[in-house]
Amino acid sequence: MVTELISDYRISLCRACEVSLLSTSVWYYKHHRGDDAPLRLRIKSIAETRVRYGIERIVVLLKREGWRDNQKRIYRIYKEEGLNLRVKRPRRCRAAAHRSEKPTFSKLKSGGKSIIPSDPTAV
Repeated sequence: MVTELISDYRISLCRACEVSLLSTSVWYYKHHRGDDAPLRLRIKSIAETRVRYGIERIVVLLKREGWRDNQKRIYRIYKEEGLNLRVKRPRRCRAAAHRSEKPTFSKLKSGGKSIIPSDPTAV
């Protein structure tokens, strides 16, 4: 849009950016993201050889090998490659999943009488 304004109306870049509500710093910005391919391959190879290693262990291994990337970048690549480990169900929940259905309070009896009264006014 800015280039069209400059070519069509022969105005300066600052004026074209101002009219289009765009900062000149945004116009001149060049992204600095490097190539992830070597790091991506190394993360995948570590995850394939050490299947049970999570992101924290992979970060430690990469640091030991001399990679100077931070954990956020490594984690982003790890997620993009779909290497997330499955979340294990806690042991207490696994046992609870196999139990039979718990009885409701209205079915419980105490000495022949129901614990919870059926009539809400009789308290």
